[in-house]
Amino acid sequence: MNKKMISFVIGKILILEAGLMLLPLIISFLYKEDILHKMSYGIVILLLLAVGFLMSIKVPADKNIQGREGFVIVSLSWIFMSAFGALPFVISKEIPSFVDAFFEVVSGFTTTGSSIIPDLTKISHSNLFWRSFTHFVGGMGVLVLALAILPKYSPTSVYVMKAEVPGPTFGKIVSKLSSTARVLYKIYTVMTIVLIILLLFGGLNLFEASLLAFGTAGTGGFGVRNGSILPYHSAYIDVVLSIGMLVFGVNFNVYYFILIGKVKEALNNEELKYYLLIVFISIALIVANISKSYSSILHCIRDVLFSVSSVMTTTGYSTADFGKWPLFSQVILLILMFFGACAGSTAGGLKISRVILMIKIHFAEIRQMISPNRVISISYEDKPVSLKMQKSIAVYFVVYAIVFMAMLLLISFSTDDFLTAFSAVAATFNNIGPGLGKVGPAYSFANLNDFSKVVLSFAMLAGRLEIFPMLILFSPLTWKLK
Repeated sequence: MNKKMISFVIGKILILEAGLMLLPLIISFLYKEDILHKMSYGIVILLLLAVGFLMSIKVPADKNIQGREGFVIVSLSWIFMSAFGALPFVISKEIPSFVDAFFEVVSGFTTTGSSIIPDLTKISHSNLFWRSFTHFVGGMGVLVLALAILPKYSPTSVYVMKAEVPGPTFGKIVSKLSSTARVLYKIYTVMTIVLIILLLFGGLNLFEASLLAFGTAGTGGFGVRNGSILPYHSAYIDVVLSIGMLVFGVNFNVYYFILIGKVKEALNNEELKYYLLIVFISIALIVANISKSYSSILHCIRDVLFSVSSVMTTTGYSTADFGKWPLFSQVILLILMFFGACAGSTAGGLKISRVILMIKIHFAEIRQMISPNRVISISYEDKPVSLKMQKSIAVYFVVYAIVFMAMLLLISFSTDDFLTAFSAVAATFNNIGPGLGKVGPAYSFANLNDFSKVVLSFAMLAGRLEIFPMLILFSPLTWKLK
């Protein structure tokens, strides 16, 4: 275990976070907030710089980062960033409880969107900006940003990116890893700016347009007003955000191939086809189920499009309280919570590619049982899927189910409402935001006890980092082996 390199990289990450916190500090000056809010960011920036420099002042002689170090670096970076990121809320006394503030910031960085704040009107502009900006940073990945800005860690830092980028596989789109990170962030940033401009055309001011764009780009879903998107009463904003969420739920490699002229290759993407097909079928089924309760079919389609886009991409924005929809529609949305969007996007969930592969593996196993002597091969994107990949997919689903049930059991200690407990775990583990029952779109997670909030904070981190980095971090074997 290269502990010195782990400490060095985390130190650099904390210095990077200090730089990111300059933005909410500037916001506090622009909106002429009181000295406490300015101090809350100033103090934390100084603290981050001090700790960061102490951890990274000496460059390790051995710069190698292998798989184990990559997982540990990613896990600890997200935990440390969330812990320090929570401090401005505590110091400014807008979220006095550190557990609550940690939950809120973990929700931000993991682009979950679950919140413990019942009334956003009591939150300052600087803190509103910071909680939404964490969506933007966490959407593409904290370490991906670090590799894009500070690429000189190690020739083996690919293990870091593999541990953080969501999906069953990771591949560089250009020859150098740092160049891959920069390309992804350029595409991500330009798309976010375009979304901000589109929202400005909808009559929003720059502050609200930026925060809603951060939440959409990172598929996080922190709102600026109470009631999420509903208070805007704008069909234009609903449609822009619906399309925006779906767009950011696509694998960013698709956009890269389009940029370099490989449009046919980009659009002939198996995961993309299934992603759009599932969205279309879900919208059609829910509209058919709830259309009678709407006076306007267009309004119904708009609400369903928004809700499906939000849940499928694990964003968490809402224009309607789908907790009041018929059970059939709620079950569809619950299934979409688990599916998630595409691998290599900013969305959470299992990922469409992983679900597709698991279904193919199951059908292949059935065919093998029917014809034991037949050689059954599985292909994805017109390429054969190796036995190693098949095993990896199967193991992930088993571990996912075990961890999910363990967290559900822990949450059940503090609530006797199964729907609330189940959907709270589903919403946080899949990085969605609102669940159903008492954690639905019309409620918050504020009424849960501290133990449940800590468990769900772990769920958000495990879900965003695809479970194994967090399990490896807390495994005693990780630290015993040299």
